[in-house]
Amino acid sequence: MDALRRTVLAGLATAPLWARAQQKKIVLGFSQIGAESEWRTANTESIKSAAREAGIELKFSDAQQKQENQIKALRSFIAQRVDVIAFSPVVESGWETVLREAKAAKIPVILTDRAVNVKDDSLWVSFMGSDFLEEGRKAGRWLLEKTRGGSGDVNIVELQGTVGSAPALDRKRGFEEVIKADPRYKIIRSQTGDFTRAKGKEVMEAFLKAEGRKIHVLYAHNDDMAIGAIQAIEEAGLQPAKDITIISIDAVKGAFEAMLAGKLNVTVECSPLLGPQLMQAVKDLKAGKTLPKRIVTEESVFPMEVAAKEFPKRKY
Repeated sequence: MDALRRTVLAGLATAPLWARAQQKKIVLGFSQIGAESEWRTANTESIKSAAREAGIELKFSDAQQKQENQIKALRSFIAQRVDVIAFSPVVESGWETVLREAKAAKIPVILTDRAVNVKDDSLWVSFMGSDFLEEGRKAGRWLLEKTRGGSGDVNIVELQGTVGSAPALDRKRGFEEVIKADPRYKIIRSQTGDFTRAKGKEVMEAFLKAEGRKIHVLYAHNDDMAIGAIQAIEEAGLQPAKDITIISIDAVKGAFEAMLAGKLNVTVECSPLLGPQLMQAVKDLKAGKTLPKRIVTEESVFPMEVAAKEFPKRKY
């Protein structure tokens, strides 16, 4: 037995470097924003389970929605000499220095779900995720179609995502781009709800106190804020989806449950299930392949009328 073991070890020791490298697990350092919503929880689970299935060693860090925590995590991954770094940035700006450090260490960086705003695009190899601008446009187009033929002003309140984050900036811009064609549509209040239910409820309460029945439409940058706002609307004695038309983004199960209950009018899909796509990209990078600079996920729009049919198919 000892002789056999010695033979195997000797064989490994004399194996060429490339063969020994093949036996080594790929190590991926991933920095997640936090766990602020159903969407984010599903995104984390998708990444963790896909890494297990792909045989990739995952070093996972939760930033708890703080950029400084993410920068620390990225520096820790660089110090540990991981093979690839991936992260979903809390905000768009402020990444230049740490990304230069990753590039100097020759560690490729993949952006997932959210983009960064840096002068040098060579600091990251690929950005995979949704087109937030198009999600905002889809929300705006649905509203125009829904209220076509009406008269008088359409007063909209907006629950924005985290200040400075790519989805908040783009979902606002895309929505405004579509509605500005008609002066009837007016955003009368707009404030961040930080992508959370609790803050969505709190801000909606303030909107209702200030504007009351003047509010015709709520546009929420994610489902969790919309679900929090629904509570505030009901507590104010109004009927969500009837007295106030509610549009949100993500298409998580909670949104479908709200639509089935007649409390949400429409949700625009933003898929969190990026894990398998990310692991394939990591493997491709290690195999020396060039990744597309932008990988966009395909997504739909789900109005209340299709909720019963689509709900059983939802994975998150």
